[in-house]
Amino acid sequence: MNSRELAAKIRLDAVIMTNRGNSSHIASVLSIADILGVLYSGGLRVDPKDPTWTDRDRFILSKGHAGAGVYAALAESGFFSTEKLLTHYQDGSSLSGHVSHKGNPGVEFSTGSLGHGLSVATGMALALKRRLSHSRVFCLLSDGECDEGSVWEAAMFASHHEINNLVAIIDYNKIQSLDSISSTLKLEPFRDKWEAFGWIVIEVDGHNHDDLRLAIDVAANKTHFPLLILAHTTKGKGVSFMEDTVLWHYRSPQNEEFTDAISELSGEQ
Repeated sequence: MNSRELAAKIRLDAVIMTNRGNSSHIASVLSIADILGVLYSGGLRVDPKDPTWTDRDRFILSKGHAGAGVYAALAESGFFSTEKLLTHYQDGSSLSGHVSHKGNPGVEFSTGSLGHGLSVATGMALALKRRLSHSRVFCLLSDGECDEGSVWEAAMFASHHEINNLVAIIDYNKIQSLDSISSTLKLEPFRDKWEAFGWIVIEVDGHNHDDLRLAIDVAANKTHFPLLILAHTTKGKGVSFMEDTVLWHYRSPQNEEFTDAISELSGEQ
């Protein structure tokens, strides 16, 4: 399926998953659905039939609370059955609320504590580079976790060592758990900071599949430095009453809200 079809399926799956499991973070999933759609429809070099293929690209979801989106992307891409998605966040399921690699083919690393993903991805990329591998490592971060000093330590390390097989993508939806980014801890001038740390930065509309695809293509033509894709997104994208609001960071879609969300998303397809 193409990237737009996959993104639409990710959104529908995630709303159903968070409804059944009564779990949080649906708005965080909806904001990255287009990014995941582009990555898992050809942006990443992966093989669902051989998830541990040596020459695969690696993907780390640093914002692990949006794990439902990655699970949906993997299932819809053939890594495991879509029926398994219905067990999300339920007792005995491997599909935990924060993304977990245990029992889930295609998940490279378990995340949840924010600020760690880029460090892990940087280490992976450096190891691959020293083995002369052609594999790339992609790391998707939230904007709020860029409050963490560990993110900037990894950023400094990656540019110093010219780890040019590393691609960071920031879901810049400008809302974090309890308030806006600007009210919590200002990140601007955000692009300038990454460039000052020695990264090549491409700024895109995080819901424009063509722009995302072009940015990922830049990563395939290796430069001397790591690449940051600063993706401007809308939190809760695709469900009108979830968009641009703090409420749906922790709220679970139930009853009429669930029905209305499914209705809106079904109209996308």
